[in-house]
Amino acid sequence: MKNTRKATIEDISQLSELFDQYRVFYHKNSDIPAAEHFLKERIENKDSEIFVAENNSRLVGFVQLYPIFSSTRMQRYWLLNDLYVNENHRGKGYSKELIEEAKEICRSSNACGVLLETGKSNDVGNRLYPSAGFKLYDSVNFYEWTNPEQS
Repeated sequence: MKNTRKATIEDISQLSELFDQYRVFYHKNSDIPAAEHFLKERIENKDSEIFVAENNSRLVGFVQLYPIFSSTRMQRYWLLNDLYVNENHRGKGYSKELIEEAKEICRSSNACGVLLETGKSNDVGNRLYPSAGFKLYDSVNFYEWTNPEQS
C-alpha cells in the first residue's frame, strides 16, 4: 500500500515540524520558522523534489532530493540529501517507500542514479540503503570545505 506522495505547499506546516525533528537529530538547534521558510523556498523555486509519507492524513516522514550532474556521464544525478521518518513510525516501511519515490524520480527524469551519504555510525541507514539496492562506493575519499563565515 502506497503511503507516499509529492509534497505540496499545503504540507509546509507539518513538513516543517518533521524537518525540524530531522535537524535536531543531527544536533542542530530547533527552528521551525526557519525550517518553514527553507522548505517553502525549495518548493516554490523547484530547487528540490520532496516526497512525504502519510499515516491517517498525518505526515510521518519525508525524503528530499536535489538535482546534480555527472560531467563524466553527461547526465543528471539526484542527491538524496534528506531522509527522515518520525521515531514513532519507524520500522513500518515508510523509509523504503520514500526511497522508491527517489528511484522513480531518477527513472522518470532519465537520470543516471541517486547518490547519498550517511555516517559510518548510522547503523539503521547502513542496513537500509543496501537492502534498498544501493551499493557502497568506497573507492574515493569524500572531502568537504566548510565556509568559516557560515555556521
